[in-house]
Amino acid sequence: MVRRDATERCADEVEEENAHSKSSMQAIAISEMSANTAADLWLRRPDFNMFEQNVVGSLLPAGIRLLRIRSAILLKSKQRLAFFGVTNSRLLLLKMLGGSRIKQLLRDGLRSRKNFSSFFASAASKKEQELAGSATGKSIRAFCLFGAGVTGLLGFSTVSSCDEAEHGLDAPSYPWPHKGILSSYDHASIRRGHQVYQQVCASCHSMSLVSYRDLVGVAYTEEETKAMAAEIEVVDGPNDEGEMFTRPGKLSDRFPEPYANEQAARFANGGAYPPDLSLITKARHNGQNYVFALLTGYRDPPAGISIREGLHYNPYFPGGAIAMPKMLNDGAVEYEDGTPATEAQMGKDVVTFLAWAAEPEMEERKLMGFKWILVLSLALLQAGYYRRMKWSVLKSRKLVLDVVN
Repeated sequence: MVRRDATERCADEVEEENAHSKSSMQAIAISEMSANTAADLWLRRPDFNMFEQNVVGSLLPAGIRLLRIRSAILLKSKQRLAFFGVTNSRLLLLKMLGGSRIKQLLRDGLRSRKNFSSFFASAASKKEQELAGSATGKSIRAFCLFGAGVTGLLGFSTVSSCDEAEHGLDAPSYPWPHKGILSSYDHASIRRGHQVYQQVCASCHSMSLVSYRDLVGVAYTEEETKAMAAEIEVVDGPNDEGEMFTRPGKLSDRFPEPYANEQAARFANGGAYPPDLSLITKARHNGQNYVFALLTGYRDPPAGISIREGLHYNPYFPGGAIAMPKMLNDGAVEYEDGTPATEAQMGKDVVTFLAWAAEPEMEERKLMGFKWILVLSLALLQAGYYRRMKWSVLKSRKLVLDVVN
């Protein structure tokens, strides 16, 4: 009898808990419907602008969604506890789920939302009072939007201007005659460029990776190159007595360096170090175009830009101020072949010479690549022929086995 009474009492408590849970869910659903209806009517008031409706409308359903989630967890937890025999567990679930904390958060959220909405309502009423009776309200808003767009564009242009000032102006792309797939260097231009380097550039810049023998067959004959190399004096040694001596240059000697070391180069150029030009067209971004634009891009600084003494304005150089003065001027070099020595012509010739110095194997590489492409094309045709005429016959044949005989 005691067990039966306990079982009946447990069943009664389970039914009471289920009924209470269902009534709680119905009450939450009714409150949710009423809150949605009230919120919809409240947001449709004529004194609300569109921005305030969007903000408050997105904040209002947050508490309702939180209540819905909490009630679903509560009901499921009660059912699970009733299944294990724990019936009177409302207080335990509220403590587990932090019901008081959720209510406090909802209360704070509603209070902050009320303050937020009152702030927006007051601000909107003040704005409408200011724009009341004004027929140009929409035009003012449109003008503000246009001003914001112009400000953004000016900001982007300022960023691009700062980038150009830091990294230099992008050099244009020039149609170099040796950039084609099967194009070769203009050897007459290489010879003229070497002359420009000797008479204009060699006083400050070195080319320590180029030897005189590299010019043989490219721009000069062997006799001309030997005579050119003999004009310089090279420190060699030691001799039999252990002393260093000077001798005339040979084909195996490299181009002479204008300074003994880096410190001497910086001292002679006001602290700036002239770079070696052996690989300059490969060491700079957009190499040949950059070097040509740099050599021919000197101009007066624009208004508002001051260049300190000893520097020169060149927009293609990073920072815009370069220690090297303008070196290419019309008539600065007298070409042996009679070509007019204009600034653009000298820039084109010296850049061609520097491009050859950086890639002297370019012509041989292109020729070798063309040969390999031709050979591989013939091999591909031969493979296709054998695949179609020889191997396809063997692959498609059928073998019949006579198992009887």
